[in-house]
Parts: sequence; structure tokens; C-alpha cells
Amino acid sequence: MNLSFYKSPIFQEIRDETLVKTRAQDILVLLEARGIDIPDDARERITTCDDPDLLRLWITRTLTAVTVNDLFTDE
Repeated sequence: MNLSFYKSPIFQEIRDETLVKTRAQDILVLLEARGIDIPDDARERITTCDDPDLLRLWITRTLTAVTVNDLFTDE
């Protein structure tokens, strides 16, 4: 069985893109489940973010956020 595809740069790129999209969707789901309003500009900022570390930070912040702007504060 040839597993070289899974070590290839294209696979890594696809995996990273999938991770970013999943994290962005997770943030939106969590905010919606908590009843937090997500204005269009914030939704766009979340869904267009391509930094997995920043998205991970925002996921963590959804747990205590009162408004969507709480995700974006630089503390």
C-alpha cells in the first residue's frame, strides 16, 4: 500500500485548509448555541481567517464570550 500521498505537500495543504474551515464552523456553531448574535462582518472575519492558531484562540474564547467582539479582543 502506497501512503506517499499522505506525506505529500498537497495532502498537508488540504488537511490544513480543512482544519481551518472546521474550526471556523465550530466557532459559529458554539456562538449560535450560546445565543450570541453574529453580525455579518464578524461572521466574515471568522470564516475568512486562515490562521489555525488564531481560530483555536477564538474557539477558547467562545466559552466565556458575552458578545462576538469578545473573541477579537487582544488581552
